[in-house]
Amino acid sequence: MSTLAPPAQRFHPLRDSLTMLRRNLKHMIRYPSLTVMLIGMPVVFLLLFVYVFGGTLGAGLGGDRSAYVDYVAPAIIFMTITSVVQGTAISIAMDMTEGVIARFRTMHIARVSVLTGHVLGSLIQAVLCLAVVIGVALLVGFHPAASFGGWLATAGFLIAVTFALVWFAVALGQVSKSVETASNLPMPLLLLPFLGSGFVPTDSMPAGLRWFAEYQPFTPIIETLRGLLMDRPLGDNGWLALGWCVVIALGGYLWSKRLFNREYAH
Repeated sequence: MSTLAPPAQRFHPLRDSLTMLRRNLKHMIRYPSLTVMLIGMPVVFLLLFVYVFGGTLGAGLGGDRSAYVDYVAPAIIFMTITSVVQGTAISIAMDMTEGVIARFRTMHIARVSVLTGHVLGSLIQAVLCLAVVIGVALLVGFHPAASFGGWLATAGFLIAVTFALVWFAVALGQVSKSVETASNLPMPLLLLPFLGSGFVPTDSMPAGLRWFAEYQPFTPIIETLRGLLMDRPLGDNGWLALGWCVVIALGGYLWSKRLFNREYAH
């Protein structure tokens, strides 16, 4: 005797995830100021470091302002992702604190779709933000040497990094007790590029800071992105970066799932 529920009563994770994705995309369209803010911060940093500090820092790299643009642009592109995941944490916190999850519990939807809708929406938002920031970088003098294949590899790598950090941000949004807390918890993700090789080479740092900069996860990620864009050998950075992506994605997913199941069961 079949124990399957009637079709109308079965959960459809893929269909429900697409429904939640549409919900998040409608929020993006309804509140475009959030997307503009997420784009604005990396653009401001790009202009600041190119036109205010670029001459001095470029000379420190043995070149000029144009050489520093090529050095710093990959770090700013990466910071675009960390900016987007801050928005993800805020969106999750809004759902958790405004009673939306309680309404979802009364609906016949797959539980996992609530989180996957946020993840997919954040990936789409990140692609839009990255396209704008890369465009601005090109306008201010960034000259990547990547071939077509290199750009495809760069796109795949950026999506992998975004996917990993978004799942981590989903967990941060759930542990936040308010939207204000959710906007502050991801701040270390925005600061770590400054304590790595994002803006200056690590060999110019004091010994203790240099050790931290070389072994923190964002340094191999930025160096891999820099290598892909400038068509340079990746060395061990590529494998280290992918390894960190797997660790962050898996840890963020398991943490998010545990938090959400606990909240959904209440």
